Parts: sequence; structure tokens; C-alpha cells
Amino acid sequence: MSRRQIYSRHRNLLAVGAATASLSLVALTMVAPPAPPTEDQQVDAYLFKNAQSLAVPETAADFTVTRDAFSTTAGYKTLSAGGTNYDWAKLVLLYAKFPITDSNVTVFTRWMRQENGTDDWWNRNNPLNNGWGSGGGAGLGSYPNLDVAAQNAAKALHGNPGYAAIVAGFAASAPTSEIEQAIWASPWATSHYANGAHWSSREVPSVKSPAGTWG
Repeated sequence: MSRRQIYSRHRNLLAVGAATASLSLVALTMVAPPAPPTEDQQVDAYLFKNAQSLAVPETAADFTVTRDAFSTTAGYKTLSAGGTNYDWAKLVLLYAKFPITDSNVTVFTRWMRQENGTDDWWNRNNPLNNGWGSGGGAGLGSYPNLDVAAQNAAKALHGNPGYAAIVAGFAASAPTSEIEQAIWASPWATSHYANGAHWSSREVPSVKSPAGTWG
């Protein structure tokens, strides 16, 4: 083989090697690095690494946890949506910060019946014929709606020293007879309900007021 042929062959081998190296470099640059672990994967790895266990001996005794009872109280919007004389009684108790109990609600609905009757208990939007803020003497004024009337009834009870015994009775959710006697003895009605002779203890039916009376 001549020197020229040897040189040509050597040059071809170098070209092939260079091409191969170039292809290898391209292949390396096309392989993407692995993605970092996601947040969930990191949490799983941490939990796996720091896993804890609890061993309960066979001699451990079973026991029952007793939790306190709980109850719910209807709010202003719920009572307004109900729209009955019972709802209004509860609304006054709520505004006055008295407990909403069967005893208190019973007295209030009876009281409303003595003032305006049952079938028209919302008369003048003033169920208790309250003169406080109604603009009318002897309790003959009116309010824009029953919600405002409830607020003013609550204010009247707390605002007049003559109603202190009534407030104390409702605050303690006293027996109905005790609260009613406080109402009869108070200056709320000049007739004092004939000291209870003009007061009925019959059950008060639930009656809903017309649309628009609650504001």
C-alpha cells in the first residue's frame, strides 16, 4: 500500500471517529434530566421515613367518652322567615337577651293574646301595644315592621324600672305563674289585667302574619 493510500485511509478513519463522537454528544444532550419529586411524593417519603406506631396492651380496658349535650337557637332571619306569633315572641326574647325557653315563650304568647288577640296579633305591627318608640300614647302607636317592634319591646322591658320583676322572671326562665304575676303588677297595662282575672292560660294557637309585616 502506498503512502498516499495509507494517508487517505487514516483520514477516513478520523472522519468516522469524529462523526461517531458527534452523534454520541447529540444523544447525550437529548436525554432530559429526571423531574424533581412532587410535593405529594416528598410528603409520602417523609411519612415513610418518620412513621410512628402505637402498641396497645391486651390488658387495656375499653372506656366510653361522654360529651356535653348541645342545642341550637334560631337566629333573627330564621324567626322572621317563620313569621308566626311564636316566632315574634322568640325574637323579643332574643333581642332582650332572655333565654328562649318553653316557659318564657308561653308567657309571651299569652301576653300577646291579651293585648291584640291571636287572629290579629300583628295589629299595627305592635303585638304588645308597646308605647316605647311607637309614637302613640297608651300603646296605640305602630312600628314600621314586626322586627322593629320586637327591638322596641326588648328596649322597653329593660328601660323602665317598673318592669324589673318581669325582666328578672324572664332572665331566670321562672315558672309561668311567677312571670305573669310580675306582668300584672307592673305598669305595662293600667288595668293590670284585673290582677290576672283577664288573663287566659289556654294554649295559644300558632298564627302566621301576612306577607310584608316583618319588613
